[in-house]
Amino acid sequence: MSPAELREALERLSAQPSSSREEALSVVDALLSALESGEVRAAEPDGTGWSVNGWVKQGILLGFRLGGSREEHLSAVFHFRDRDAFPTLDTRAMHSDVRVVPGGTTIRRGSYLAQGVVVMPPAYVNVGAWVGAGSMIDSHALVGSCAQVGAGVHLSAAVQVGGVLEPVGACPVIIEDGAFLGGGCGVYEGVRVCREAVLAPGVILTGAVALHDLVQGRVYRSEGGEPLRVPPRAVVVPGSRPGPGEYARQAGIQLQTPVIVKYRDPGTDAALTLEQALR
Repeated sequence: MSPAELREALERLSAQPSSSREEALSVVDALLSALESGEVRAAEPDGTGWSVNGWVKQGILLGFRLGGSREEHLSAVFHFRDRDAFPTLDTRAMHSDVRVVPGGTTIRRGSYLAQGVVVMPPAYVNVGAWVGAGSMIDSHALVGSCAQVGAGVHLSAAVQVGGVLEPVGACPVIIEDGAFLGGGCGVYEGVRVCREAVLAPGVILTGAVALHDLVQGRVYRSEGGEPLRVPPRAVVVPGSRPGPGEYARQAGIQLQTPVIVKYRDPGTDAALTLEQALR
């Protein structure tokens, strides 16, 4: 089934409250296969930015709506109950040089892992996620549903890349090529981390926060329906600012805020740049 045929079928079935379960799950299965092969994506670069393929999200939601719960007994210890339309991804369907290191990782059907991706345990990659070539997903990291992670990205231990499944027109979290996310970072709904940006450990970004640029002397926000955009090659560290109001002043209350302290120098790797910035 071509992407155009998939789209037509999924939009038709999603609009029918009483869709045939058998037909719908067959089309959802075709969608998951297309996602796993990289033939379709929940969002993709369009030359000037990113465009969202809302019909892909519609298809995933259709599978959740019509799928039934099924128990899985992997051993005497590990038991699961989940929608039968979204089992774990068979690693035999991946590129031969993708490494999923043993130790408790789960990759759900409908995820795409490009050549050279390494996943350290335990990690979780959710349905609709796209991970580019040569990227590293370290231990205890999450790649949420429909999140788009570029090539050569490093997600350090305990990084949380949020998923955005609803509303279907909303842009998912995007981490572009060459970005480096330090341990314990959280990048959630309404954020786009541009190419080769560096986030220090503990940076938290959401569409509701303001990103202060000490180099350019400006503030970046999510405005006009556009996500908070971390500029290319920016180095972001956790910062703080005084809380508003007299009580906050008297109590010395500070609010967390991410801060751009520098931009990566040409030819300088992300880890060295981050170390220099933190020093």
